[in-house]
Amino acid sequence: MNNKKWYAPLLGAAAIISIIACGFAYLGAFANNINPANKSYELFIPRGSKVSIVFDSLKSKHILINQTSFIAACRLMGFNDEQIKEGHYVLKAGMSNYKLITKLRSGAQDAIRVTINNVRDIEELSGKMSRYLALDSLSLVTYLTDSTVYQKQGYTRENFLSLFIPNTYDMYWNISPEKFVQKMIRENEKFWNENDRLSKANAIPLKPADVYTLASIVEKESNFEQERPTIAGVYLNRLKINMKLQADPTVVYALGVSGLQRVLLEHLSNPSPYNTYQHEGLPPGPIYMPSINSIDAVLNAEKHDYIFFCAKEGSDGRHSFASTLQQHAQNARSYQKWLNQSHIR
Repeated sequence: MNNKKWYAPLLGAAAIISIIACGFAYLGAFANNINPANKSYELFIPRGSKVSIVFDSLKSKHILINQTSFIAACRLMGFNDEQIKEGHYVLKAGMSNYKLITKLRSGAQDAIRVTINNVRDIEELSGKMSRYLALDSLSLVTYLTDSTVYQKQGYTRENFLSLFIPNTYDMYWNISPEKFVQKMIRENEKFWNENDRLSKANAIPLKPADVYTLASIVEKESNFEQERPTIAGVYLNRLKINMKLQADPTVVYALGVSGLQRVLLEHLSNPSPYNTYQHEGLPPGPIYMPSINSIDAVLNAEKHDYIFFCAKEGSDGRHSFASTLQQHAQNARSYQKWLNQSHIR
């Protein structure tokens, strides 16, 4: 009897300590532990990371309110190196250690916004994607230039860029090259099925990849969106009468020289298949990734009888259009006169 009285206070104290410990464990696991300084934080976990690396990243970005409680929660929840999943995770203010660890352990990563535009070729595209995604640029370009990849989709090495429609997309940070291409295929099909684009291409008639190629020339010819349907109409008129496109941007592309301001006669003899002064029809592929505006300019090209155009006098980069060689020569003289008066060489 006396022994029981002696143990009772100890049992009571132990129970209280246990309750307090459980309370601290609960608070450590379920209380908010994301710094409220920002609404959300981005956490990137590379492949092969360990819990210690994740903790160091959380620490360096000042994401955690209480670092000790996070470590304790990891032990309590059995969160270890084997459970780390690579990816991009958005951590929002108000998240507890429990929610944070559950998110990381489940691999419930968040997509990132990837903008595809303003690239010259597959190599530049690969380099740009490596700045957004966990993809190595060399690995991606090796995959995209593999003949089995582009031929399977009906493309050539030269026109494979036309698969990639310029836009902003949601992607997972650790997307593989294979899934990247699969997503672009779906987006390409979606694009051409929107706004009656495919039927407009058939009516020109040009294949979507050829529309893309012509749009890349139109894009480089003018920065003025209002002019692009007119310029596209000129090139379509030339194609109809089997006239060479004689597009200066294709010559610049063929030369492989960036920043060339004026195309001279000596440049026109370049034998490259991209030189549309030397070869009839469209070049083998796009010379640039055109904007959607330029693609739609080709699909909705202005119907007119213009065959020629040249730069217009003035420094705004607009053009003068002509139906006859005589009118074109007059426009060209006016432009040359303006260049001379402005001392532009």
